[in-house]
Parts: sequence; C-alpha cells; structure tokens
Amino acid sequence: MVVRHSSDKGKIGVGVPLEPFLHQVGGHLSVLQYDAYTVCKPLVSQEQKFYESLPLAMRCFTPKYKGTITVRLRRDSRGHLGLVANPLKENLEPFQVSPESRAVALWQTLQQTTGSESSPCPLTQLARSLKESAAKVLLRSDCHLSTQASPLVESEDGSQVERKGFNPWGLHCHQAHLTRLCSQYPEDKRHRFLLLENVVSQYKQPCILDLKMGTRQHGDDASEEKKARHMKKCAQSTSACLGVRICGMQVYQTDQKSFLCKDKYYGRKLSVEGFRQALSQFLHDGTRLRAELLEPILRRLQALLTVIRSQSSYRFYSSSVLIIYDGEPPQTTQGSTSGGVTSGDPAKVDVRMIDFAHTTFKGSWNEHTTYEGPDPGYIFGLENLIGILRDIQEGE
Repeated sequence: MVVRHSSDKGKIGVGVPLEPFLHQVGGHLSVLQYDAYTVCKPLVSQEQKFYESLPLAMRCFTPKYKGTITVRLRRDSRGHLGLVANPLKENLEPFQVSPESRAVALWQTLQQTTGSESSPCPLTQLARSLKESAAKVLLRSDCHLSTQASPLVESEDGSQVERKGFNPWGLHCHQAHLTRLCSQYPEDKRHRFLLLENVVSQYKQPCILDLKMGTRQHGDDASEEKKARHMKKCAQSTSACLGVRICGMQVYQTDQKSFLCKDKYYGRKLSVEGFRQALSQFLHDGTRLRAELLEPILRRLQALLTVIRSQSSYRFYSSSVLIIYDGEPPQTTQGSTSGGVTSGDPAKVDVRMIDFAHTTFKGSWNEHTTYEGPDPGYIFGLENLIGILRDIQEGE
C-alpha cells in the first residue's frame, strides 16, 4: 500500500490529471480515474478507517485500498478547470491518457458549452445555461448511450441529447464536485482522496449494477433532518420491503452497440415486481437473457452472505454491492460439432462491496454507538436478492 501524506509535495508542473470515471453508475461523490487500474474519490475519514482495518475475509469483496493522495484544482491554458493529483512515488512520469479514453475530451466539450473561457467557474455557468438542471439533462432514466462518437446536442425543448459511449452519471457527479470546490475553496487548496482498485478495468464492455443494501441508509451521525429524509426514501422504495434497491446500472446492448443506463431516480420508483424485471433487464444483452451468468453471480453472492453473517458489530449503512460482468459477446471459434467453441470465460463475473462512509463497527471513530452481531438489514437484502435471482434462473 502506498500512502501520500498531506505534507508530500509533487514536483512543480508534474501531476496526474484526473479523468471523470465513465463507468460510475451510482453514488453522489465524484469517482475519478487515476490510471487504468486505479480510481480515486474524495476522502471520508470513516471510509478510510474501514479500509485500513478491513477484516481479511472481506478483502476479496471490496476494491483493493491503495492509500491516499493529494489533489488540487488546476486551470489549463484555455481556462478549463480540472483536478490534478500529485503522482505516486513510484510513478513520477507524466501521466499519459489512454487513446481509448474519451473522458478528457468529453469533459472539455461540456466546459466549452459555456461559451466563456475566462469565467471563474464555467461549470456554474453550464448549469445555469441549461433550460432544465444539468442532472436532468445528463441523467434521463431511459437512454441508450452510443459507443460511436457523436456531439452533445440539445433540442429546443431539451428532450433529446445525443451522447457517446459512456454513462452520464460520472460526468454529473464530477460537474457537481468541481462546482462545489471552485465556489467554496481557493484554487490552491489541497484535498485528500482515497486511491482504490478500478474493479472494472479487466472488462471490455463492463455491465454494472449498483445495489444500495439494507433497510436503513442513514449513518449514526446523521442529523434529524437527514435521518428523516433517508427513512422516507427507504419507506417509499424496495429498500423497506426487500432490503435492497437499484442505485444505478449500465447494460451493454449488443444489437445497438450501446449502453442502456438507469439512474438512482429510476431505482427509487420500482415496485417489487419492477425490481425483478430490472434484474432481468440487467442480464439481457438486447437479444437474449445471459442465463449463463446467473450461477456464478449466485455463487459469489452466497459467499458474500456467508462472510457478512460472520462479521459481528459491522453496520454497512448506505453502502452498495456492485454486480459486474462483461457485455462483450464471447468469441467463438470453428471446430466443434456444434458449429463453434466459445473461447475464454463467457461467465466471468464479480461482486464487490463499495461506499463505506457511514459504515460503523467496534473500534471505529464513533465509539459510543456499537452493535452486536451481524448486520440484519444487509443480510435481509442479500437473501432477497439471491432469492429473486434464483427465481429468474428457474424461469419463474
């Protein structure tokens, strides 16, 4: 693990420009890409504490923790704001953006729509320039995101927006984060970020389902207003009756060569039956149900359930589970009597826990609030999720 302390200073002019992470499907904190295998997010001390005291049994179900890093705002020669990280000690060479990455170009396009390079905060102008909020423009629930390059276009009534092959949620979170930083802090302010494993780096077309787990989402330190707000969200969604709700997803559609994306607002509105249908949709590539994925996903979820049942005092309030698989069609080769042999592993899946800003356990900072036994709400959600996926597997 590499840890950069707040006193560390990178060489002047040397830095890692952080790209918006284009496969962020949920959450509200901006997730940024440090390199092909590493992402970073704003540091929350409770989450850092969790990663630094992570039980061994849980490590295969969470992103690998790579330490912390110093991040600062930087304005380029055209006046565009971005975030730059001090490079890690073993990686002092200038960061090279992958030719496959479109994040920087997409972000610059969004900033250029303001029409003003000298504005102290072009992102604020962008939000004001849209006839509806930036969140609503970028985050329509039912949208296909083409993998082919196309310009960002808004019709007169704001009803149609063309996009490239990415999930718009990450850009929305990045915009909100930069707007907040440039309005509340000076540009030379240094911020601390967590460095974490990019858990989708090995997938060509990562299909991702973000599931908010448990029947309670507010932390022990929540204000009465925030507690009431989160309790209302749970009561009005599948969180209350199932212990799980959809917080975002992207599914690669092979027939359209595009991602079908859903956001957290879509997930909040689902009934129990709607939740079941959404799980089926997540496993559908536009032409067929990827039934071969169900068994490995169920095995992984059952293993996670076993681990959670063994963890006493942990409460994973507001954390999520990611279910991941590759939407790239399996390659086939000639030579079998059935007309083709699938190469590679067509059923490679992963299940990871993320977002631990409100996780509490014995030994965490909030010593005066402790719990006994495993997390009942989390277990309730996992059990229902496994049951629904088994129903889908059995064709019910």
